[in-house]
Amino acid sequence: MTLNLIFVTVTIKKRRKTLEEYIYEENISKIYEEIKLKHCELLVRSNY
Repeated sequence: MTLNLIFVTVTIKKRRKTLEEYIYEENISKIYEEIKLKHCELLVRSNY
């Protein structure tokens, strides 16, 4: 996408991710899900 604004051109390109970045994001997602599950378990236990 290219925008022309008063003698200034701004070009935006989609950045490609590396394999390492995909693996890192997947690991973060897994950790986040584990934390959410633990939190839910603690909430359920505290209600009884």
